[in-house]
Amino acid sequence: MKRTPLRSKEVNKELVVYGITLNKKDPVVLLEDDTKKISQKIILVNNQSEFFYYENKLIPTLKNLQRNNHILKQIAVDMGAVKFMVKGADLMRPGIVEIEPGFKKDDFIVIVDVNNRKPLAVGIALFSSEEIQVQPGGRVVKNIHYLGDEIWEI
Repeated sequence: MKRTPLRSKEVNKELVVYGITLNKKDPVVLLEDDTKKISQKIILVNNQSEFFYYENKLIPTLKNLQRNNHILKQIAVDMGAVKFMVKGADLMRPGIVEIEPGFKKDDFIVIVDVNNRKPLAVGIALFSSEEIQVQPGGRVVKNIHYLGDEIWEI
């Protein structure tokens, strides 16, 4: 794994979309892993994995979202869907209990369990929140990061 120190000022430019600013005293490191089929880039802040790159966009990790759950819009799933989400499955419409309004197709969202509101996965909305609300079934969110995956393990 390649470690490249970064200036928080550089990263803050990309975090404007989330309304987050890193402290310039915090050590920021870009961690790159090219050993897998898909190269992964993860931003460490104070040696904690805080963000990862997906298609050249900076996304908060689940560890970050556990502390700051207001960064992304949420979809709550019933407890029956939890076991599928933490294995990396895409989210299907029948498992959804609540949908936070206001997201568009291709927005990044966090999937939480309905009882504890703990983040389970980060995904890409395949439809807007309004479209998902009226959809009877099918795949609605593509899972890109979930509990126990390689990003979580770092």
